[in-house]
Amino acid sequence: MHEGLWEKLVALDPEATARRAKCKYISASDDYKVVLLGCAYVVDPAKRRILPVANARQEQEANYLEQLCILAYLINACEVPLANKLVAAEQLEGGQFFFRSVHGLPTDRLAEAFCKNPALLHQAADQLGGSRCEYGDASIELLVLPRFAVTFIVWGHDEEFSGRASILFDQSADQQLPLDAILAAVNLAVDAVITTAAQGS
Repeated sequence: MHEGLWEKLVALDPEATARRAKCKYISASDDYKVVLLGCAYVVDPAKRRILPVANARQEQEANYLEQLCILAYLINACEVPLANKLVAAEQLEGGQFFFRSVHGLPTDRLAEAFCKNPALLHQAADQLGGSRCEYGDASIELLVLPRFAVTFIVWGHDEEFSGRASILFDQSADQQLPLDAILAAVNLAVDAVITTAAQGS
C-alpha cells in the first residue's frame, strides 16, 4: 500500500529527511525510527514496511492510516518549531474546502465519548503522554508526530447547553503534513484517546 509515497521517500536524502522530521535514521540498517502517538515505529524503505517496535518480532505491520501519516510526514516535514498558536482546520491552507462532508473532523465522536465526563479526557492524555490545557471543561494537546500537535477541547453537558467538542491545530500543521494525512492523524488521535479512556474507566 502507499506505493507512490514509498517511491517519494526512497528518492530523498535519508539524513536530511531525519533532520527535517526530527526522527532517527539508522544508516547500518538503512531505516528510520519515528514516534507516532508515543509509539516507536521502524520504517524500512527497502522492504516497504513499517513495524511498531514493540511488535517487530511478530511482524505486525502498522495499519493503513498509521502508514499514511508516517510516510507523508517523512516526505513533507519541515525543520520549523511549533508556532504555539492554535488555529481551526479551516484556517489551514486549503482547509476551508477540504474539511467538509466525508472529510469532516471527528468532533462528534469526541463529544460523545467525553462530554458526559470531561475529566476522562485528561486521564487519557496522561496515559498517552499528552499535556493538559486550560480551554473548555477539559482540553489536551497531543504530539501526534514530533513536529505535529493537535488540541482537543470538550465542553460538558449542562442545563442550558448540550456538550460539544472542538479540534484545533498548531499553526504550523500544514507545513508538516498534507491535509489528507492531517485528517488521518486526527482520526488516529481520537481513536487513541477514546480507547485509552475506555480501558481506564
